[in-house]
Amino acid sequence: VGRAGRGYDRPEASPVLYDRARIYVEGGRGGDGCVSFRREAHVPRGGPDGGDGGAGGDVVLVCDPSRRDLAALRHGRHFRGGRGGHGQGKQRHGARGEDRFVPVPPGTQVSGLDGARFDLTEPGQRAVVAQGGSGGHGNKRFASSTRQAPRFAEQGLEGDSGWIDLRLKLLVDAGLVGLPNAGKSSLLRRLTRAVPKVADYPFTTLEPVLGTLESDDRQLVLADIPGLIEGAAEGAGLGHEFLAHVERCRMLVHVVEIGHDDPDAAYVTVRAELEAYGAGLTELPELVTLSKRDLVPEERADAA
Repeated sequence: VGRAGRGYDRPEASPVLYDRARIYVEGGRGGDGCVSFRREAHVPRGGPDGGDGGAGGDVVLVCDPSRRDLAALRHGRHFRGGRGGHGQGKQRHGARGEDRFVPVPPGTQVSGLDGARFDLTEPGQRAVVAQGGSGGHGNKRFASSTRQAPRFAEQGLEGDSGWIDLRLKLLVDAGLVGLPNAGKSSLLRRLTRAVPKVADYPFTTLEPVLGTLESDDRQLVLADIPGLIEGAAEGAGLGHEFLAHVERCRMLVHVVEIGHDDPDAAYVTVRAELEAYGAGLTELPELVTLSKRDLVPEERADAA
């Protein structure tokens, strides 16, 4: 059955954006050192030749632009680096453990072990969040003029481990802000191929929705931010949870419903919440857009 004319060319926007994750990371344990002595013909006093163990692998976060959010980290939440190889005789050192690479989307902020913080914004950017343990020394390392035949070696050390928190702050060119039901989703739907939910009641947008606007020389990314109400900066409504995404916008598109009882008050309410949240949101370039002009009388629209 053909799909032409049925809207299949418009990809549905994902209903949920996972912008937080908590994962357990553990660097690989280092390999043990080796206790060994040379055993060669015509070498009566061979001496120690045990090699060192290899270092354990690291856990590394990698900024991957193909990732949209942190949903992949909600299922497999434990990441461990490979264990280092053990040392061997004839001064052969163990292999280094394999690193464990974890892809995350651009805009991911990390609260790592021992208070370390990372901000992954550029494709290919990496952050080592758990280092592998050191490999143990073989008995060759402990040989000296007074201790010519050491019969001991070191064990490998455990790697760093613990829980770390990840938070995604969207990297977009323009963020659509405004009161609930102001027309942000309709504007995004009109400008891009995104298909956010549109209805005639407030809070139809429960998660940020992304859309792209293509031109010959570049691509613009727009984000529909859930509606803000008075007190959003203190946690009221849905705004407080998603105001963090506005921090990374290059500019704001402030959508004001022209049919609102008091459009000026609606504008001031949203601006007040942006200022209360802080993080320089009120200093971003702003474009005010009036919506739903076709739903109000002509004389009222002209006055607005």
